[in-house]
Amino acid sequence: TGYYGDGLNAIIVFAACFLPDSSRTDYNYVMENLFLYVISTLELMVAEDYMIVYLNGATPRRRMPGLGWMKKCYQMIDRRLRKNLKSFIIVHPSWFIRTILAVTRPFISSKFSSKIQYVNTLAELREMIPMEYVHIPDSIVKYDEEKCIKRRMRTSCLSNDPEMASVEQE
Repeated sequence: TGYYGDGLNAIIVFAACFLPDSSRTDYNYVMENLFLYVISTLELMVAEDYMIVYLNGATPRRRMPGLGWMKKCYQMIDRRLRKNLKSFIIVHPSWFIRTILAVTRPFISSKFSSKIQYVNTLAELREMIPMEYVHIPDSIVKYDEEKCIKRRMRTSCLSNDPEMASVEQE
């Protein structure tokens, strides 16, 4: 959790890589209580506008919350909290997350949909929010570095291949 702006508005950071494994026998119980904890914390912290940064990188599929859980969360969030949410930033979005959001878009409000932003790197996130008050877990930083190295290698390989370079220029 961090703050931005003169009014010290909250930035809530949610790292999916720390969610429980879906193979746990008490998974539904743990997820329900986690949701209640998050909502009660939000209600205590958020008096004004706030944003949520959802760190998706370094999260194995078995730790990602299911569609049913996300739908329930959205429906249970108090109207005031939904209204005060200024931006929902998804860092390192996977095709799974993008697909889920594309499929659910008709069922969620257009106002909420317009608040969702995808960010591919931590560098892009730094351009959007002040990072001095935001803690990014080491596993996410490492994931981001590895992803950037792979991207640079792909770009380098493409620019060194004359056929690909001509495709890139078109």
